[in-house]
Amino acid sequence: MSRALEEIDFVCSLPAAKSRPEDTNQKAIRVLHIITRMIIGGAQENTLLSAEGLSRMREYDVVLMTGIDRGREGELLSRARNRTKLLVVPELGRQINPLCDLIALVKVYRLIRKGRYHIVHTHSSKAGVLGRIAAWAAGTPIIIHTLHSLVFHEYQPWIINRALRLVKKACAPLTDHFISVSKVISEKAIAAGIDRPEKFTTIYSGMELDWFFNAKVDPGKIRNEFDIPEDAPVVGKIARLFPLKGHDELMDAAPEIVRRVPNVRFFLIGDGVLQEHLIERANKLGILQNFVFGGLIERERIPEMISAMDVVVHTSLREGLARALPQALAMGKPCVSFDIDGALEVVINDKTGYLVKPFDSVGLADAVSKILVDSELRQRLGEEGRKLVDPAFRTETMVRQISEVYEMLLKRYSERILTFNEKTLKEA
Repeated sequence: MSRALEEIDFVCSLPAAKSRPEDTNQKAIRVLHIITRMIIGGAQENTLLSAEGLSRMREYDVVLMTGIDRGREGELLSRARNRTKLLVVPELGRQINPLCDLIALVKVYRLIRKGRYHIVHTHSSKAGVLGRIAAWAAGTPIIIHTLHSLVFHEYQPWIINRALRLVKKACAPLTDHFISVSKVISEKAIAAGIDRPEKFTTIYSGMELDWFFNAKVDPGKIRNEFDIPEDAPVVGKIARLFPLKGHDELMDAAPEIVRRVPNVRFFLIGDGVLQEHLIERANKLGILQNFVFGGLIERERIPEMISAMDVVVHTSLREGLARALPQALAMGKPCVSFDIDGALEVVINDKTGYLVKPFDSVGLADAVSKILVDSELRQRLGEEGRKLVDPAFRTETMVRQISEVYEMLLKRYSERILTFNEKTLKEA
């Protein structure tokens, strides 16, 4: 074993890989989830909650593999270390680097071979490519990939879009099944020719809904903490301050919203590379006093932040189905979102909020202002939102549905599993 692999074993341990057929856990299906990084983000929370939930089921012995990518978004690596069997491959970061990617591919392949996993389940684009290639090369019986969003989209140069589509198509033959976090993502992937419709299952991204339904919060305390006037209507946005998350698009509509509702506050939760740019732009527009930059907040405090908001806005230009939307609805907060990807599955016009065409700053200002000035409308939309998200977005629902996909594939490919187990016995 190489020194690098020994270091990984020392830091993270490799319990599944050390299992032998004669161990007490021999009947468990060994599952490996792979993702590039454990920052605070939708795909990462989905993956971590999936690994945690499946680990609590007696049928599965689950390991989580991640790279390391430090940034201003916050991290989930600590929780992953405490709650999962964790493997860290440092080179498996988000950024493309040919040398690191090759090293990562070799390490992931060797760890999969050693772990003798029945199922390898990949997440995110880079981990999806490297993980599926490594799993296929290692002879893994079942390979699954979750589409948290589509890496190719209309807001990128044509040549890049085509190249990314080709990469997705190239990996499809290595993939036994796809899980999408929204119906629209499945439909777009099928329309792009990624694979056949029967290979896709939509499973909404689960979350700890009771955090939001039963949150013990004091909106007044949060307003006081962030110097938000007690009587100020609050427009909230929860997202990394990062390109394509739509902060500039919200800024485009902000002057008109301020004109209609002068004491409005835009409460931005999140940190990232765009913070200085957004502060400068708000200052030039003469509305900096209307913006409150909450910064990076512990994920456990998100319900507190939402409690201080009157409407939650999501103006991302690319997102499978933003977790902020069902989280806000769970707390009875109406939403206004750009009509992208899976947003239409939770933001229903005049029922739970309003959808607006991307880049439509006039429509965005109209929708947000309409909600801000009508308390009865806010209450009605919020009540409908709470009904919509439960139980569809519960972690328990997601984990159960993923398990059902696993069971379906284990049955469909039972001969593969039998052959794999026989080979494992011989090699033990």
